[in-house]
Amino acid sequence: MKNYKSILIAIIFSVAFFSTQNTYAQMPMPPEVPIWDANKVTLQLHKISDNVYAVSPSTTETETTKGIPQATSAGFIVGDKGVLLIETMLSKRLYDQLYKLIRSVTQKPIVYAVNTSDHGDHCFGNYLLPKETILIQNEFCKENLSKNYDGIKQFMIMLFGAGRGIEESVYRPADITIAINQSLKLDLGGGKIVEIINVGTAQSPADLFVYLKSAKENVLWAGNPFIAESPTIPWLFDGYFLEPVNNLNKIYNMIGDNDIVVPGHGRITNKKGIKYTIDYVEVLKTNVESAVKKGLTLEETKATVTMKEFNKGYELFNWLHFNFNVPNAYKDIKQNSTK
Repeated sequence: MKNYKSILIAIIFSVAFFSTQNTYAQMPMPPEVPIWDANKVTLQLHKISDNVYAVSPSTTETETTKGIPQATSAGFIVGDKGVLLIETMLSKRLYDQLYKLIRSVTQKPIVYAVNTSDHGDHCFGNYLLPKETILIQNEFCKENLSKNYDGIKQFMIMLFGAGRGIEESVYRPADITIAINQSLKLDLGGGKIVEIINVGTAQSPADLFVYLKSAKENVLWAGNPFIAESPTIPWLFDGYFLEPVNNLNKIYNMIGDNDIVVPGHGRITNKKGIKYTIDYVEVLKTNVESAVKKGLTLEETKATVTMKEFNKGYELFNWLHFNFNVPNAYKDIKQNSTK
């Protein structure tokens, strides 16, 4: 019986593995690979307020509004008890830059590290963290990484290229997980209270938001759900639409007009800056709902819902809008209409 179970598990794993590889093979590719080159990115430190920092590629200030895709942004908060780090980056090269920037302002230990996504550019540096650092993830994020780490690595290599340090990444399990519709508050001392929020799927089921509230500044690290300001549109390629629309609005309505927002892949902005994402998904929802009511097929919907008013120069607009965003909106809305 024991051997039978082992064989069965092996068969199930093999089917899942080859199905995953087949999915990757069929995935429409972006116009250029790598989308951004991790071997060329230089990270830059931005002081938001005392002991609060954002970290982003040096090109974000000049290239975000030109529609050029940017590498991952990160950040850290220095409290009396030590450092809370947001994101660990794609590769050792980028993690080492991030670590050097932390050490340029403090020698305090990295007490906490948070991944806002299970996409490798946010978490593949976890294995380089100090052993004593407490790693925090969304509950789904930990489960997915534990089961599919090698597959996720192949997915990231497909989009960001081989030889970018992805291959060397080793899975490290999270120490604390946050369940859906739950949050974790951390008092870092010095008046810095950080809330780590899981509202559910806002881009993928692995999303977390990091929200610092202090007397001087409120700062939201928005991760992949809010990629960047205009002309960037959201990356809804994880297969979900209606739930992200609701949760994007939930986060948008939670923050104040003067709050600082660190998007997942763009220059530092504010609530007004991320409104473009909200506008895009709301118009997409309205347009696809209309198409479904008319009985249009997916291909007819794609031909109709071009949303040219949002195609303002983002290099990945056509790839995302027609291959992922419209199809996922159509699938969710059509399924919801039959309930």
